[in-house]
Amino acid sequence: MPKLKVDGIEVEVPPGSTVLQACEAAGKEIPRFCYHERLSIAGNCRMCLVEIKPGPPKPAASCAMPAGENMEVFTESAMVLKARKGVMEFLLINHPLDCPICDQGGECDLQDQAMGYGMDHSRFAENKRAVPDKYMGPLIKTIMTRCIHCTRCVRFVDEVAGMPAIGGLFRGEHMEISSLERAVTSELSGNVIDLCPVGALTSKPYAFAARPWELRKTETVDVLDALGSSIRVDSRGMEVLRVLPRINEEINEEWISDKTRFAYDGLKRQRLDRPYVRRDGKLRPATWDEAFAAIATRLKGLAGDRFAAIAGDLADCESMVALKDLATGLGSTNIDCRQDGAKLDPGVRAGYVFNAGLAGIEAADAILLVGTNPRFEAPVLNARIRKRWKAGALKVGVLGPQADLTYRYDYLGAGAQTLADVGESGHAFLDVLKNAERPLIVVGQGALARPDGAAVLAACRALAESVGAVGDEWNGFAVLHTAAARVGGLDLGFVPRDGGRDVEGILQGCESGEVEVVYLLGADEFDTSRLGNAFVIYQGHHGDAGAHRADVVLPGAAYTEKNGIYVNTEGRVQYANRAIFPPGEAREDWTIVRALSGVLGAPLPYDNLDQVRQRLVEVNDVFAHRDELLRNPWGDFGTAGAMQSSAFASPVTNFYMTDPISRASETMARCTAEFQNRELTGTDG
Repeated sequence: MPKLKVDGIEVEVPPGSTVLQACEAAGKEIPRFCYHERLSIAGNCRMCLVEIKPGPPKPAASCAMPAGENMEVFTESAMVLKARKGVMEFLLINHPLDCPICDQGGECDLQDQAMGYGMDHSRFAENKRAVPDKYMGPLIKTIMTRCIHCTRCVRFVDEVAGMPAIGGLFRGEHMEISSLERAVTSELSGNVIDLCPVGALTSKPYAFAARPWELRKTETVDVLDALGSSIRVDSRGMEVLRVLPRINEEINEEWISDKTRFAYDGLKRQRLDRPYVRRDGKLRPATWDEAFAAIATRLKGLAGDRFAAIAGDLADCESMVALKDLATGLGSTNIDCRQDGAKLDPGVRAGYVFNAGLAGIEAADAILLVGTNPRFEAPVLNARIRKRWKAGALKVGVLGPQADLTYRYDYLGAGAQTLADVGESGHAFLDVLKNAERPLIVVGQGALARPDGAAVLAACRALAESVGAVGDEWNGFAVLHTAAARVGGLDLGFVPRDGGRDVEGILQGCESGEVEVVYLLGADEFDTSRLGNAFVIYQGHHGDAGAHRADVVLPGAAYTEKNGIYVNTEGRVQYANRAIFPPGEAREDWTIVRALSGVLGAPLPYDNLDQVRQRLVEVNDVFAHRDELLRNPWGDFGTAGAMQSSAFASPVTNFYMTDPISRASETMARCTAEFQNRELTGTDG
């Protein structure tokens, strides 16, 4: 490990480190525009100049200079300060004076560094250069005259997103960054907004909405997929104005998907802000007392086996445990959190979580994707697979949908028969998995949400065991979920027991008349026409499919409007924090169930959030381990049996509209229209 001095401070850095990294290790802040620790080194902004001895008598770009033994680096010498001021003067030659109207104002790297290295006058007398704005789709707003050619956006879409949709045209002072007037076809495209150090690329939906110092910033987690990405929700008053990523190396690094970033406008459209009761065939506004009275009247004298409850994909754990306790009090075991009918075994936790952890992808040396298209089901996870693939020595096999995943893979086949073939000796990819030190088998909901899902699960378990993917140091069996509430619901046992009905059984019971009352906790992702003549109670935050069918509507809170616990696909217990309050008469979901239980004469034994969370721990002690990746004991799960010959299909047919929030978003509607020809093929229409 090389040792060197930075401004007289001796530091030791890992081999391959740059001088810039050595300076940071010594506590010195080096200005930069083009350098980013997650992108390749470009070395083209020259703002990070330092003086190095022994070496040439001129400043050196610290981002591109390898740290060497016995180097002496000076970051504040007269030569360095003069060089940086000169670079800043060149950068500002053509940069427009847009700060008062620029959406980057207050968060601009160029503003910040100009304060330290800018001049109070300009020596440039010629006309400033002007560049036409470029079209990059419905999400990215461009003002290309501000561009300083740092090429961060170019490197991101090429290296991280894997869709080289942005590049440079021409040379020298004529250079322009362009997407050739086409939308950037990546589910991660919004990250270039964060990467841009000036106001050249900004958020189109957020344009001219607010200044950063006006916003209240709340750290929370995303629930629009099952990764639980760390995010920051910026709000003003009663409105969410933007969503930004937070750095979390174990989950999302510093990236988020476009749906996570831009679907927030759906939070203020089609909202349920008051109770409704169906009278004369129409839903009419009602008071909370009237809504509860209508439910109590319908439940009076009802046998427990004629009541059922289904939890939706965005439900928090507090509301699910409350609804489970309510159903138990009513004598019903007809509860389920698997709207899609996934044949997941709740008895063995290792059988329904991403055991290796999301960061564990970078340790894998062979990956088999079964019944999943991670690019649309979990774009940030897919970017991590691509990152591992770019690092080399990784073989990826795909069994299921064939699509552009942004990295090369071996396509093995479409359905369960190929899965059986892979498990037999002599198959080429079986040898790849066996020869790998850390094989990873990722099973998607497209393989499990089928009538033969239990058999597919058992086959994947057997394959993982046969190739040595499960051991003391490594568990390479991973289930990739698409619903934020799914793992938490399974942890809580929100599944049928003692002869209870699952979702399919509940719907069959509604059609036959054996189930008379159904409680939908934000459940919209199934065919509501199959509810027949059942009395439907819908508790949720949007007027989606479930609310349209309901007889009583109870307005709940969205994920930005309540304190709640979610468990992500790797089994990590995460806490979401309230950014704003629910609109109108809407309330936090667990409080609604608690209030209803009192009206029904069987009040639940908790009255505040702490007591509900203690109840979670009583049901399953995993909830006592906040933000920890637990090691789950291995066991038998799934049911061996015959598998269908039909192909696996991804459950995500439109990435931009997968839940009530994104379906209510105008921005996501524009994305759907823009990319409607791409569908699941990953091709540009």
